[in-house]
Amino acid sequence: MTRQILHLAVKTLAIGLLMAGVAGVAFYFYIHAYDDMIAKASSEYGVDSKLIRAVIWRESHFNRRHIGKNKEIGLMQVTQNAARDWATAAHEPIPFHQDLFKPEINIRTGTWYLHRAIQYWSAKPKANPLPYALAEYNAGRSNTLRWAAHDQNDPNVFWNEITYPSTRRYIRDIMCNYRRNR
Repeated sequence: MTRQILHLAVKTLAIGLLMAGVAGVAFYFYIHAYDDMIAKASSEYGVDSKLIRAVIWRESHFNRRHIGKNKEIGLMQVTQNAARDWATAAHEPIPFHQDLFKPEINIRTGTWYLHRAIQYWSAKPKANPLPYALAEYNAGRSNTLRWAAHDQNDPNVFWNEITYPSTRRYIRDIMCNYRRNR
């Protein structure tokens, strides 16, 4: 009972801090439990650990048991299809559904998927491929290609082409957290 009350108090404090605009404090509240796994995935795939943390924060608020509305799973909200693609590319066994709740598998899979998107958009003549990669992570490559089709390498045009308000918020939130914590 006491543990439940303490857990509720901690959650309430975190929500209060966020509502009070102290997002930086809340951002560092949960992340240290996964530092080693994030560092390993960062090294393995060449993605900045602070970007991985920003994505995890936005996707799940560091809740490894989080399930998204479209059945995305865990810290980085990985889909079963993304996990299958990662396992094939990494020559790993294909993880079962319940394996995606394991932080190490989820972080490696999500970081690989993010790395793949960054690599794809880095090969394009874009001033900053990161917003494009984040759009892909959130809304898929086909949507991002459609939004980028007429941007003439202008990030402002790309931004205005994004038809999902949730994807705009997603990119903005991650970029703000990433810049603040670099």
